[in-house]
Amino acid sequence: MTMVREEIPGYSYGTSAAGHSSVTLRELEELKASAGFTEEDEKYLRLAGQVFADQTAAIVRYWRNEIIAHIPNVTRHSRSPEAEPIPNYLAASNLRFEQWILDTCLRPYDRDWLDYQQEIALRHSSVEKNRTDGVRSTNYVPLRDALAFTTLMNETIKPYLRAKGDDEDTVERMHQAWCKSVQMQLALWVRAYLTPARDEW
Repeated sequence: MTMVREEIPGYSYGTSAAGHSSVTLRELEELKASAGFTEEDEKYLRLAGQVFADQTAAIVRYWRNEIIAHIPNVTRHSRSPEAEPIPNYLAASNLRFEQWILDTCLRPYDRDWLDYQQEIALRHSSVEKNRTDGVRSTNYVPLRDALAFTTLMNETIKPYLRAKGDDEDTVERMHQAWCKSVQMQLALWVRAYLTPARDEW
């Protein structure tokens, strides 16, 4: 498995620290069917992962500096309640953000993947936000912002898919596979985010 760093602070993929998702593998297969996610999409996601392998830092830097930094209701979630920067928190979460790109493309969608989807969701909710890095920040990222921001990620990732000179049809297929995967992840995050029921929309 390609890793952006040998050790990533707070990254617990495939360990007991990630907990256990209540979503079954059968439900995951049904989710794939609902999203139209096929074996061909898996193939193109793997290709996208190879294209992204040396670009993750640039992608996350663009998302953080050119998009999130200009959306106050989003950027505040990586700052203190007094709106002060927390450099260590940002650095660690950026590495996890980078690794999420590769995990999306290169990991098998199995039990470990399902469990980590729940972990990602809970770390944005009041259940676990700030706990992994031991910081003072906002209590949670509203679900509406987490869901809405993915439209910007999907839109702005396409130029990075073109970086290796693949033909436009291949780029489009990689992009479609990426968008389907992100949509499935959103569906999984919603369930974990709202269990137990909390008013964090």
